[in-house]
Amino acid sequence: MANSKEPLTCDCNFSGIRPAVMDLPYPPIRVRGRNPGYADLISVSYCGMISEMSAVMQYVNNESRMAGSGCAMGKILLGMAIAEMTHMQMLAGLIGLLGGNVCYTSRQAGAQPWMWSPQCLTLPEKIGDMLSADLERELAVIDQYNMHIRMIRDDDVNAVLRRIVQDEQYHVMLLRSMMDAQ
Repeated sequence: MANSKEPLTCDCNFSGIRPAVMDLPYPPIRVRGRNPGYADLISVSYCGMISEMSAVMQYVNNESRMAGSGCAMGKILLGMAIAEMTHMQMLAGLIGLLGGNVCYTSRQAGAQPWMWSPQCLTLPEKIGDMLSADLERELAVIDQYNMHIRMIRDDDVNAVLRRIVQDEQYHVMLLRSMMDAQ
């Protein structure tokens, strides 16, 4: 009996997905000098609780769970995940130039080093709740970047962080549009 039914299929895939970024150039990845304290700050955005690493994993997970019924939205999330991977690459470059160690451990002043884990993710079941959780994280990461920009006294580093914020603001707009379409 099971063989007579049409097979279930999933047509949602990575094919043709482009990064969801603003159509603006990125500044060069350079620093004015080594500063491990700045590297530690940036490591929080690289792989902390609210970070590019968390965004990548949350977007990929959410896309995977909505692939059957929400492929168009899933593809937008994948584009956002690719953008976050680009941000990770830029942050890793800054961390290395500043004299830090690029790994999945973030360091905050006065706190123990903290290793990234899936506990950083918010993984609700319903698509609307997924989008809300993603929006919440995008807004939090923008606040975090702005705080780091205020703390860092290196124009080259801050230029990169400000450009990343522009992509994150674009992601906020995309998420709000998807939520409105629900």
